[in-house]
Amino acid sequence: MQDLLEKALEAGNYIRTHIPDVPDTVVILGSGLGKLADEIRDAIEIPYADIPNFKTSTVKGHDNKLIYGTIYGKKILAMKGRYHFYEGYSMQEAAFPIRVFALLGIRNLIVSNAAGGINKKFKVGDLMLITDHIKLCAESPLRGENEEVFGTRFPNMTDAYPVEFRNLAKSVASNLKMELQEGVYAFMAGPQYETTAEIKMLATIGADAVGMSTVPEVIAAVHSGMNVLGISCITDMTGSGQQVSHEEVMKAAGEAEGRFVRLVMEIINQL
Repeated sequence: MQDLLEKALEAGNYIRTHIPDVPDTVVILGSGLGKLADEIRDAIEIPYADIPNFKTSTVKGHDNKLIYGTIYGKKILAMKGRYHFYEGYSMQEAAFPIRVFALLGIRNLIVSNAAGGINKKFKVGDLMLITDHIKLCAESPLRGENEEVFGTRFPNMTDAYPVEFRNLAKSVASNLKMELQEGVYAFMAGPQYETTAEIKMLATIGADAVGMSTVPEVIAAVHSGMNVLGISCITDMTGSGQQVSHEEVMKAAGEAEGRFVRLVMEIINQL
């Protein structure tokens, strides 16, 4: 873990020399949800490839850069693209940016993703506020020797998505007259989509949506004492029996992107 701490400090020091202030909030922009970055004022872009120890995503729709700037005067840092466990990275590597952000002193994390809908009350294009998650993968970003600088050996995950943040998001959505679903996000390792039997299992154990990201980052953020808000864009109804493709996921996310941008901008404004 000392190696992880050294690597995170090196990455953080590089980022710190390229931005004027520590931002209040970091936003992770999921597949097809990158246009929020266009709303960032006085933007400073830092390619992942330039940051020591950062990895890059090989997935279409992930631009591999950090963007620092302001939204409504609030200082933010946006990850335009993330890298995933299914790309061959370890859970620790997938969560590495969160370690860096925590060491920088960023306290708030807004994480987004494209997800398959399981709850039959949902429809394609819905935005879902994540109330909790189910991790269906044995690996963990916390596996191995614990580094107390980040957090305790056995972090409590019962309030991973604090109710105060969720209530703020619901209030903002209501003021915007925007429908906002709520539900439990299930993490599957991927990259293959789920079988029909797996979807039935997920529905049985209480999942409302399923995806291949977010949870490693949230675990690391909670471990490091960050406040987390999670939003899924429902890009397909996985339980409908229809075939799913990445192109269809990207298209559906793009169609919901405008509502996502308005919602997150106003949440940032009120943080």
